[in-house]
Amino acid sequence: MKVTHLEILVEDLSTEAALRELVPKIAPDLSFQVYPFASKNRLLKKLKDRLTAYASILQPGQCVMVLVDRDRDDCRRLKARLEDAAKRAGLGTKSMACSPGWQVVNRIAVEELEAWFFGDWEAVVQAYPGVDRNVPAKRKYRDPDAIRGAPPKP
Repeated sequence: MKVTHLEILVEDLSTEAALRELVPKIAPDLSFQVYPFASKNRLLKKLKDRLTAYASILQPGQCVMVLVDRDRDDCRRLKARLEDAAKRAGLGTKSMACSPGWQVVNRIAVEELEAWFFGDWEAVVQAYPGVDRNVPAKRKYRDPDAIRGAPPKP
């Protein structure tokens, strides 16, 4: 299936900003829109209703991507929750073996997407001049690949 337009549901503004820069570089011919939900919990709470609305308007070649951080959640449970929301909305997902005409792709950023930004701190400083230039010198941020997700939920 050729995807021509992608509706991307994300949990926060930083993910939206990153995708607005990355998607045109990765897929220059793809039209897309990104919708941040202010938090992962808010996105998950509204997901089934949002997908149900999409089920009635998606045209061939139009798809929805749901992108959330793992945040120390069990990846399999989180993925099952995302897949279940799509199924209950009547939409096929890319992960469902029986969905050749999938309309939803669910993806989990295993570590925080924000950790990517530590790989090029000078770019962060240029984009956000008020940010502390010395953050990468702090011990817990010296190795961007070692930055781990949010603490477990109580």
